[in-house]
Amino acid sequence: MSAVVYGQREVRRARYAVAAVFAVHGAVTGSFATRVPWIQDHAGVSAGQLGLALAFPALGASVAMPLAGSISHRFGARTALRGLIALWTLALVLPSIAPNLLTLCLALFVYGATAGMSDVAMNALGVEVENRLDKSIMSGLHGMWSAGALVGSAAGTLAAHLGSDARLHHALAAAVLTVVGVTVCTWVLDLQPAEDEDPPPRFALPPRSALVIGAIGFCAVFAEGASLDWSAVYLRDQLETSAGLAAACTTGFTLTMAIARIAGDRVVDRYGAVRTVRTSGVVAVLGGLLIVVADHPAMAMGGFALMGLGIAVVVPLCFAAAGRSGSNPSLAIAGVATITYTSGLIAPSAIGLLAQATSLMVSFILVTLLSCGIAGLAGVLRAGDRTKINRPDAAVPEPRP
Repeated sequence: MSAVVYGQREVRRARYAVAAVFAVHGAVTGSFATRVPWIQDHAGVSAGQLGLALAFPALGASVAMPLAGSISHRFGARTALRGLIALWTLALVLPSIAPNLLTLCLALFVYGATAGMSDVAMNALGVEVENRLDKSIMSGLHGMWSAGALVGSAAGTLAAHLGSDARLHHALAAAVLTVVGVTVCTWVLDLQPAEDEDPPPRFALPPRSALVIGAIGFCAVFAEGASLDWSAVYLRDQLETSAGLAAACTTGFTLTMAIARIAGDRVVDRYGAVRTVRTSGVVAVLGGLLIVVADHPAMAMGGFALMGLGIAVVVPLCFAAAGRSGSNPSLAIAGVATITYTSGLIAPSAIGLLAQATSLMVSFILVTLLSCGIAGLAGVLRAGDRTKINRPDAAVPEPRP
């Protein structure tokens, strides 16, 4: 992209605009997740068929993510993000209108493809804004995604409680979120390709740097997926708690992650990405150990809270490092995103299979071991350390009156 010079005021405004896009993206996910039971009944699919269909979003995202760079190069970053976020919000309608397994799989493939492309585009712009501000913002942006997901899930829970038709609920949500998403894109950075810049390949393998950075993201997202889907079951089956207390554990884990992400940028600015991720990995390991040895619900809930605190900023910092790890930020970000999406896809089923063969406690020993990988691999983020890169296109300070 061309080195467009923006003033501090414009870059700050772009930061809030990108944050709003992250929130919109999260709200779509939250809106969909709460109506999955309704969608299952409407499509008339079994639990096993639903599990098959729910693999298609990750498949669609993995196939489409590399296209985001080409789209941004052709249309410019602002126009590309505006179009991709609109496709993502409108795709929310598709799963609820699918009448059978085949159409549900196709709908979820498109849903995942638009999610993945818009994810890459907004993360690439987030990294660009972070570079121009010369301070960490990626953790806060992902915190806004979590906040959006909480709002979307709360609205979906209310709609489900009222017994509303998911087709109507998702149509209204898609309309509102599309308007908000397209509108806030007006203030993101309008980056255009340089005249002598070659277009990126439509499909290409991610660079080696993205694979190494993605390994950290894989560990973090595996722990996140395992905790989100299995924390309530762990408390219910291992510690024989009530359904309400088990559900509260999952809610607490989610809130801990959201709060840690929103507050994480100050920590990153003070201590750097490597030290932050290394410490985060240690905290996640301590949380995993507490979960495994817990003989009381309070211990396990504390362990899951520490797990959420430990993994919260890891993925945002992986995206930030990928965006600074080579000459093609979108391709590197797409590579990291593909790895993390894959981890999120396989984690819940892997935990379930291992638990069936052994026990849930053994499954979370695996989660704890993977959390060790976060601390052990943290050093690879040093290559993309924002503080060690001179940016000729950084924001120009506005003159004092």
